[in-house]
Amino acid sequence: MDRDEVIKIIDEKFDSLIKSDRYVFEKHLQYLDGRNIQLGRTTGTKIGTSIDQKVAFYGTTPVVQQSTIADASGCSGSADDKVNEVIDVLQALGFIA
Repeated sequence: MDRDEVIKIIDEKFDSLIKSDRYVFEKHLQYLDGRNIQLGRTTGTKIGTSIDQKVAFYGTTPVVQQSTIADASGCSGSADDKVNEVIDVLQALGFIA
């Protein structure tokens, strides 16, 4: 393999990794124990930028953003029903078992 072929391969790899304003990964990310993810303090950071993007925690199946739970005050259902709806959402995301 000559120098030009090597440069072309490296260019193709960088092109697939770096795209305009973002890094694109085609493999899983793995963090070693004791590593932290630091975020900016001014604007904030989003995980999922659209309601149809799926996310999950603790090995559960990814789901889209859960629907709104109406206020319990003045509702036709009981407060227990609202608590159960909150539990369902937390379970769907994987925050509780």
